[in-house]
Amino acid sequence: MTAIDRDIIGRDHANDIDAILAMRNEDVDASIKVVQNNADSIFTWDYEKGSRPRLNKLYEKAKHSMWDGETDLDWSIDVDMDKVLEDMRPVAEFQDQSLRRAAEQPGSPLKNWGDKEWFELGREGLTWQLSQFLHGEQGALVATAKIVETVPWIDAKYYASTQVMDEARHVEVFAKYLDLKIQDHYPVNIHLQHLLDDVINDSRWDMTYLGMQIMIEGLALAAFGFLHNMTQEPLLKKLLRYVMSDEARHVAFGVLSLQEYYQDLSLAEIQERQEFAFESALRMRDRFLRQEVWHRLGVDDTREIIKFQLEAPEEEKEFQRLLFSKIVPNCKKLGLLDAGEGWLRTKFEEIGVIQFEHLESTDTEYADFALGAD
Repeated sequence: MTAIDRDIIGRDHANDIDAILAMRNEDVDASIKVVQNNADSIFTWDYEKGSRPRLNKLYEKAKHSMWDGETDLDWSIDVDMDKVLEDMRPVAEFQDQSLRRAAEQPGSPLKNWGDKEWFELGREGLTWQLSQFLHGEQGALVATAKIVETVPWIDAKYYASTQVMDEARHVEVFAKYLDLKIQDHYPVNIHLQHLLDDVINDSRWDMTYLGMQIMIEGLALAAFGFLHNMTQEPLLKKLLRYVMSDEARHVAFGVLSLQEYYQDLSLAEIQERQEFAFESALRMRDRFLRQEVWHRLGVDDTREIIKFQLEAPEEEKEFQRLLFSKIVPNCKKLGLLDAGEGWLRTKFEEIGVIQFEHLESTDTEYADFALGAD
């Protein structure tokens, strides 16, 4: 039984609060995490470069798009976190509408909150978000190194090797920003950790692609873009812009590779990948419930807060839904939405994100993210 099977069993529905709260990180102080990698390493003796022209084009683009986090970013910029948070306050208040309504309810753990507490939530929320970006980028570093080992095509191995370097830069710059400018960090979110575990643990190379390139990186690309538009802090804004230029190619790499591979899979195999995609989507949505932030702020009983977030009116869920704006069209491009009588389409309808299906898939828009394109 896979980890995905275990999560589907025992979760009665997408908003099962007991299932969400049951997941806890018991190793928050550990500096090393060991995950069993069950995949075979594959050599290919077919060295014909360019037999997959779109992957080859992506590889050539990646070789000429490298940037240096030490020299291309101005680390001498003084970051005033109070000003950063004040600039972001209007958007933060919009994002937290359901929480502010929760504070008005009798017995709410937020009932005595004032401006100071809400401002502190913004500070902790940004620190938490950047920390999860950092942890996700290390996950991508490890997962892409696995792709180099396991994918059977030389053009894919070539491109994946450039992504390993990209991810190393991303880990470097997020870690440096947290250490130098925020001087704080959060441990990896348990929902993200379990998803990373699955991505590394699964023996099938395409599941690593699907979990990392399509789901995790797809959500990250949308989240980076949202924060990039929100902040006026010049160092963070440029850092995010540089990372986004790489991430768009990474997601395109997943779409191009899986689109070819999925054409030859059976319906049963496709259905298994649909389930994996949906459980991954739930984990990433649950990650943004920010349980670690609530605990740090002294709110130990988070059930009511999570309930308000999950059951918020549709108009208050816009931010969470925007995070799926890259995932849904890419799943459609891969044929995952409508296979098996539209199982994944129905599931995405249930969590309110199907409206993004008509947006452009990343394999056709990645050039728009290139440095100098804006």
